[in-house]
Amino acid sequence: MARRVDYLVVAGGGSGGTVQGSGGGGAGGYLEGTLPIQRGVAITVTVGAGGAGVSGASFNQGNPGNASVFSTVTAAGGGGGGARGGTGGSGGSGGGAGQGSTKGSGTSGQGNDGGAGPNSNNVGSGGGGASQVGENGAAVEAETGGRGGNGTASSLTGTSVVRAGGGGGSSNVSGSVAAGGNGGGGDGCVFTTQGSSGTVNTGGGGGAGSSAGTSPSGGSGVVILRTILTAVFTTGSPVVATSGPYNIYTFTGSGTITF
Repeated sequence: MARRVDYLVVAGGGSGGTVQGSGGGGAGGYLEGTLPIQRGVAITVTVGAGGAGVSGASFNQGNPGNASVFSTVTAAGGGGGGARGGTGGSGGSGGGAGQGSTKGSGTSGQGNDGGAGPNSNNVGSGGGGASQVGENGAAVEAETGGRGGNGTASSLTGTSVVRAGGGGGSSNVSGSVAAGGNGGGGDGCVFTTQGSSGTVNTGGGGGAGSSAGTSPSGGSGVVILRTILTAVFTTGSPVVATSGPYNIYTFTGSGTITF
């Protein structure tokens, strides 16, 4: 007999682009809902890694994040941030555009677009988040990159937590730090000072990268399940907790679950 499981599936965020004027990585796709499952059948759980950073020695778009999966539910990895003069990558949420270029597109029902690329010197846009588009660079203050789009809050575990924020864009030397979106988005770079990576297990996008070293990586995803059922077998070592009548299974690594 079929039973139902509430799920939250968040994919890995994209990494930031490179060189001053780059965009922040887009957040991983965010899906929350309820799915009928069959008892006695092992269900696949895949937790997507964040996109790896790319070399700042040349103009490189950030790497996309990896998809997360629960049974038939798949959240798309976030798009990589655009290099200076380069487009943001498309994904669960889109990567922010590099200076003078076009935004990455988000996936309908999973995330939002990145910010559009300004023509300002050495300024890039923020990556999209689960609940908000990435901000255009220089939209708030001259020579300041766009802020990452905010993520979405879930109370599936019994506590409200925001996940899947976009990475902040690149700011010029006279600009302030473009913050990552709420929900694990990494802060953007300021000229040659490197930005920060997306937070692990939030699907946050990595902040924009400079020409110094490797751009910030995206945060890994997470899969959380809530059900009145008790799993009879798991792999991947999920964290098990309770909230009222529910059992909560949190996967930070890939595995399986059988009810």
